[in-house]
Amino acid sequence: MNKPRTNDTALRVLRVLKALKGHSLMGLSNGELAKALDESPANITRYLSTLVDSGLATKLDTGRYAPGIALLQIAQAHANEMANAQNRINEINQRVLAGASR
Repeated sequence: MNKPRTNDTALRVLRVLKALKGHSLMGLSNGELAKALDESPANITRYLSTLVDSGLATKLDTGRYAPGIALLQIAQAHANEMANAQNRINEINQRVLAGASR
């Protein structure tokens, strides 16, 4: 079976999104992103526009870019799901241990 084709532009947008990781408070400038990703500032501007429009990135008052609310909501939903799973595992383990002592 053939591997599905990927979209180069989409991959570049996602590289920008990944580059914002760890920069929620101070953000990164267009120039910093361009240099880090070896892209032109014009391309970075287009990619950031897509991310900002989707809520996955935000433009800070300083003009720098940071992860957006939609991205943080995705991360929080994942963290909540993992916490719920861990709670369920702990509950099952407690029941197993309680049964083992009988």
